Amino acid sequence: MNEQGSAGLKIRLGEQEVSSLLLRPAAASHLLVLGHGAGAGMRHPFLEAVSARLAGVGMATLRYQFPYMEGGSRRPDSKPVLLATVRAAVREAAARSDGLPLLAGGKSMGGRMTSSAEAEAPFAGLHGLIFFGFPLHPAGRRSIERAAHLDAVRLPMLFLQGDRDRLADLDLLQSVCRRLGGRATLHVVAGADHGFHVLRSSGRTDAQVQDELARAVASWLRDLS
Repeated sequence: MNEQGSAGLKIRLGEQEVSSLLLRPAAASHLLVLGHGAGAGMRHPFLEAVSARLAGVGMATLRYQFPYMEGGSRRPDSKPVLLATVRAAVREAAARSDGLPLLAGGKSMGGRMTSSAEAEAPFAGLHGLIFFGFPLHPAGRRSIERAAHLDAVRLPMLFLQGDRDRLADLDLLQSVCRRLGGRATLHVVAGADHGFHVLRSSGRTDAQVQDELARAVASWLRDLS
């Protein structure tokens, strides 16, 4: 398994660069461009763990930093900058894919910005989107406004969502997926919150949840093919 760290792999974004991390198993079948959430970068333990488990089911990943996180800030960039970063990351992945089919998405904000970029101007050669905890609304403020742009996305979409996620009321998310029809697949993770943590009382561990996520991605890809 070959892994390139941030020191060896940079993505050009205008006059600046952001770091990225490529993890590619020997028998990779797809390459997923994976954006991080608003509050943590590409080396967050969840993204590290999920990338490793996806490698175990034959999926390469390209994780990348948004500029604000690269610069050590906690305040997300403006939406145009976030979208431009997603586009630059997908271009970088395409250049390094060696012919692997490309997918894109991310954790929370990273996934939403990826789908927003796709809705605004579709990527060439992208096969689908994967959301690890789609942030449908702020905590305690039920709404589906953040999903409005998904109507313009024509790609297959996989929603991986915990049933304790305070940023996505499950009933609302199910209604969104019904509206999207066959393009949307929803996999509900029992007992998981927005970070895919589970309570000890559930009898499960976070590691088991991460294994479930990887299996769900692999199953979805088999169905697509």
